Amino acid sequence: MTGMFSQSQGLHEECGVFGIWGVPQAASLVYYGLHSLQHRGQEGCGIVAVNDAGQLRRVKGEGLVTEVFNEEKVASLPGPMAIGHVRYSTTGGGGIENVQPFLFRHNTGDFALAHNGNLVNSVQLRKYLEDRGSLFQSSSDSEILAHLIKKDAIDRRQPRILAIMEALNMIEGAFAFLIMTKNRIYACRDKYGLRPLSIARLGDGYVLSSETCAFDTIGAEFIRDIEPGEVVTVDGHGIRSRHYSEYRRNAMCAMEYIYFARPDSDIEGCNVHSFRKESGRLLWEEAPADADIVVGVPDSSLSAAMGYSEASGLPYEMGLIKNKYIGRTFIYPSQSMREKGVRMKLSAVKTIVKGRRVVLIDDSVVRGTTSRRIVTMLREAGAVEVHLRIASPMIKSPCFYGVDISTYDELLCARRNLEEARQAIGADSLAFLSEEALFKAGGRNDLCLACFNGHYPTSLYQSLEEANRDGKF
Repeated sequence: MTGMFSQSQGLHEECGVFGIWGVPQAASLVYYGLHSLQHRGQEGCGIVAVNDAGQLRRVKGEGLVTEVFNEEKVASLPGPMAIGHVRYSTTGGGGIENVQPFLFRHNTGDFALAHNGNLVNSVQLRKYLEDRGSLFQSSSDSEILAHLIKKDAIDRRQPRILAIMEALNMIEGAFAFLIMTKNRIYACRDKYGLRPLSIARLGDGYVLSSETCAFDTIGAEFIRDIEPGEVVTVDGHGIRSRHYSEYRRNAMCAMEYIYFARPDSDIEGCNVHSFRKESGRLLWEEAPADADIVVGVPDSSLSAAMGYSEASGLPYEMGLIKNKYIGRTFIYPSQSMREKGVRMKLSAVKTIVKGRRVVLIDDSVVRGTTSRRIVTMLREAGAVEVHLRIASPMIKSPCFYGVDISTYDELLCARRNLEEARQAIGADSLAFLSEEALFKAGGRNDLCLACFNGHYPTSLYQSLEEANRDGKF
């Protein structure tokens, strides 16, 4: 497993997918959809569109959506159907060959594929396929599904959905797949429900997205979430549904609510901002602090800070300001430069924090580098006390489902108790939210909490062994 965490300052999710069926100039709408999902991946993006002649055309590149696409490139992708992808690389690493959607030319019909998530049995499947003659264009695990979909002459009389369902039953892990042929889009979600995927209506057509915030951008009307273990076919017959697996869970990745998703998205009926605000309220109940003001770390912790402020009666202040126009942190080559990068990205408001006892709210602690720098920054700005409160439990275990924490060595809390973590960060006090509070905040009875407690919903194959070896656990 190739984690890209060592090059980044915080958590990153693998990617986002977006698709349009049956709407004129679909690619232009996918462009806006991908822009709304940009927070899910900034390393590369792409769009594949189907024109009126049934031909699949692609534009992709490394960089942000606005860097890769312009009016001319979007106009070069005419047609009423398109899928797109924003990427942050985990398995397989970066490079243009790993930027999606992937486009496959085959005499049974061309098709494109976009994937959010991570497969945990990719090594075994790649060997299985290469032994049978498959040639891979990329090092991404996402390409494996395309090779698993049978295209033998004997199978051509069968609907492609059957071959897709058979392939989905061979892969293990977290995924939201969009597969597009010249006539239709198949939307597939893993049987554990680890990654989000929803469908909406736009005029006479349909929209598919990793997050509902992208529906609002283009004026689409949310219909429903795609269920765990479900394949939804979108074509001239409308929406048709099949379940490829009898085993189904609703173990949504808790970090989708805590950190990854945009606050204006709804995930499985729960608004992300509301979840975070409620987790902040519960954090006050579990870990009150004797302080003067509440300050949230921009941007993903602001909702939790609001909740903590409301529950505690302490004023919520903008004690930290984020410079939105700074270069992306992962381009800095060294740890010392990355620490300077945090300083460039965030500034403490001295007149707000000076002489005050500050409750600092953050959504999560991974390596602790950022937390340590922010605590130091607040002290240098004149804060007399800094009490750090984290709106999630301690991250103690690697994630193998598309989040870039792949070894124990990267995690501040993997081998430290609470007091040791507090000392490493330098806060006057430190507390984390309980697992029970996460269920309560979302009104849920199932979530994937593997990064907090090591209880992985899937078999892990080689992944845990590698994490132990790489992390010398």
